[in-house]
Amino acid sequence: MNSSVQWSPDVLGEGFLQATLELKPDSEGPVVATLVKAAAPPVPSFFSRLMKKQSLVATNTDVLYVHGWSDYFFQKNLAAYWRSQGAQFYALDLRKYGRSLRPGQSEGFIDNLADYDEDIEAALESIGHGTRASGHDHAVQAGRKLVLMGHSTGGLIFSLWADRNPGRFTVLVLNSPWLEYQLTAAARALVAPVLRAGTKINPKTTMPSIDFGFYSRAVDKHKSGEWEFNYDWRPEHGFPVRPAWLNAILTGHAHVAAGLDIQAPVFTWLSTRSLLVPRWSEDMMRADVAIDVKIVAARVHNLGKLVTLSRIENAMHDVVLSARPIRLKAFSELTRWLRAYL
Repeated sequence: MNSSVQWSPDVLGEGFLQATLELKPDSEGPVVATLVKAAAPPVPSFFSRLMKKQSLVATNTDVLYVHGWSDYFFQKNLAAYWRSQGAQFYALDLRKYGRSLRPGQSEGFIDNLADYDEDIEAALESIGHGTRASGHDHAVQAGRKLVLMGHSTGGLIFSLWADRNPGRFTVLVLNSPWLEYQLTAAARALVAPVLRAGTKINPKTTMPSIDFGFYSRAVDKHKSGEWEFNYDWRPEHGFPVRPAWLNAILTGHAHVAAGLDIQAPVFTWLSTRSLLVPRWSEDMMRADVAIDVKIVAARVHNLGKLVTLSRIENAMHDVVLSARPIRLKAFSELTRWLRAYL
């Protein structure tokens, strides 16, 4: 680990630390990413029992997690899972998200997903897996295995990064990755030129929102869910959608559709169904209300030569926020896979 990283207490409380990573400024001013470290989060009883019954699957391992769109890291139970398996867990709030969002910045905005390479490299350098530590060779040369884990947009970002950086990590774990828009590829191809034109005229103009707030309702403990989070960092109706950002996302989707060549094993969680409708239903507690899982399931096989798809019945978009029996089944599936490939 980089000894120069300055850790301070994190908003998640006991057992969590954070470090600010300075990045190159842009037209909106100073830019940072934030690395969160789960030093010793409480381990739920289920994970404690699991530790006693089975050998750990992630010893000598570092995990780096990246969140999705309009999101940030708050999933303590995910950190507890990885810690229960012997891993050191880190999460990265990307520039202009969550802990990294600064006044006057366009929330979540970027016009090229590859720009996140700077955020990722800063995080990897901080935890001992930077290019200076690994010499662009396999991550085990740094002395520890490296798991990359991405949720939703974070899954898309990490998939593209993994394709460009073979040998830098051990396995890739994806939680409902946003690998294709909620359209067919043909429809995406029609929309893309219009977006590119809008990007040139006014890249940051606000587009109409299509987020009805149903996902937040399904997650929020004060509504229908069981989790607590900061609405300033994870707004009910999501961040404003801007043409240049959406163009960057569709460009990423097009790269996946054309086929990636991720060399390491890839594991993906997806719900068995989506529910993309404009009216609230209790069924939204048992479905993905953010992406079309059928379309994404087809795209998973474009990631590389060794991919595993785990369909979790009644799972929500963020699988680890699903109802307790569902998320425990998902963790069990991941553990079984890690025994084979990690």
